Amino acid sequence: MNVREIILDILLELNRQNEYANILITAVLKKYDYLDGREKAFIKRVSEGTIERRIQIDYVLELFSKVPVVKMKPLIRELLRMSVYQILFMEHTPDAAVCNEAVKLAKKRRFQSLQGYVNGVLRAVARGKDSIPYPDRQKDIKAYLSVACSVPVWLVDHLCDVCGAEQCETILQCFLQRKPVCIRMKESLSEKEREQLLKAWRQAGVTVRQHPYLPYAVEVEKTEGIGSLEGYGQGAFAVQDVSSMLVVETAGIRAGDTVIDVCAAPGGKALHAAEKVDETGWVIACDLTARKADKIEENRDRMRIGNLSVRIRDARVADETLFKLADVLIVDVPCTGLGVIGKKQDIKYRVTRQDLQDITKLQKEILGNVIQYLKPGGTMMYSTCTINPKENEEMVDWICREFGMETVSMAKDLPEELREDGARGYLQLLPGIHPTDGFFIAKLRRRR
Repeated sequence: MNVREIILDILLELNRQNEYANILITAVLKKYDYLDGREKAFIKRVSEGTIERRIQIDYVLELFSKVPVVKMKPLIRELLRMSVYQILFMEHTPDAAVCNEAVKLAKKRRFQSLQGYVNGVLRAVARGKDSIPYPDRQKDIKAYLSVACSVPVWLVDHLCDVCGAEQCETILQCFLQRKPVCIRMKESLSEKEREQLLKAWRQAGVTVRQHPYLPYAVEVEKTEGIGSLEGYGQGAFAVQDVSSMLVVETAGIRAGDTVIDVCAAPGGKALHAAEKVDETGWVIACDLTARKADKIEENRDRMRIGNLSVRIRDARVADETLFKLADVLIVDVPCTGLGVIGKKQDIKYRVTRQDLQDITKLQKEILGNVIQYLKPGGTMMYSTCTINPKENEEMVDWICREFGMETVSMAKDLPEELREDGARGYLQLLPGIHPTDGFFIAKLRRRR
């Protein structure tokens, strides 16, 4: 199989199963680990890009194909999509080569009768790519953003309503940009040990930047893979976005505390909390399935964390052994995920406007159960990776009314530019506005 055939099979498989694209692509790259770095990078780029730009690609195909996208054979549709992506966005890949390879693939996969159609559409796109009539930005900004940023119109509407048109465009443009990987250095490392690691990474050709928000957070680019970085096997660091780090940083966790993280996988916040409670404290990390629990344990063991236990638990079902045990309760509930579209490109096609309403039922069910784990006077850190007031600010209001909770200022533990907002007891981080994922954090105290 050549690399384009692998990409085609990734796109077809995504149509057949309910797996997230980033998980499937990672698994495929692992399967074909024997390929050289350039081939794997090509597979990743074209697969992710075709998914990410699907709405724009389909808009272009509708202009140049006599057959509507929805009526195309699934294999031909995905073959055209991945080829149009290369033509529009990969300037170092010759258009003629893209067309020729697509025609060969159509023949190889027994669509000889459609070789002429595939060739005709792609060559027409290649000829007309510099004069495509996109929606007029001045006349209809929402239609323009939907196509230019490959986002469903309803989602553009939602973000415009929540953030305004200007911030909405900034967020959507940010989703399309390649992001560095954010790393949390183990806080127990000495300054000398940390600098030695960063030096080794730079010498290996990795671009390393200090994150502006936290001293132990760094961003890396141009790496062959996080597992290849010096210190990974020794547990010197973990992959974690700064927004997630801020949940633990602002929680006021002290040595000796008991922390319960009820929706913990893959374990970033739980592992971070385990460092904060020191050897005298304990962290209990829970999640729904054995697969998720295994992931937490894998990260725990690699990080050499000895004060963290893992339980397989449904957060909607009470565990009486946890009642009134937590000094700090971390509740990062399942959510619509609108804040991490830049990392999980297919979220924008999976989530619907109705989901923004329906997900709150699950969140309330979880909260109504796990609140029992919190000690009187204890702290709850509520968080989501979305941009939706019903899941965020309105949920905080509901928690306070329903359970006798009150918000607590996070200002003293936040970077200076976030302190004014964090003084309210909650904070909405926005991609493109802040150097983080889209994330919501609230700090609440139990009064009764």
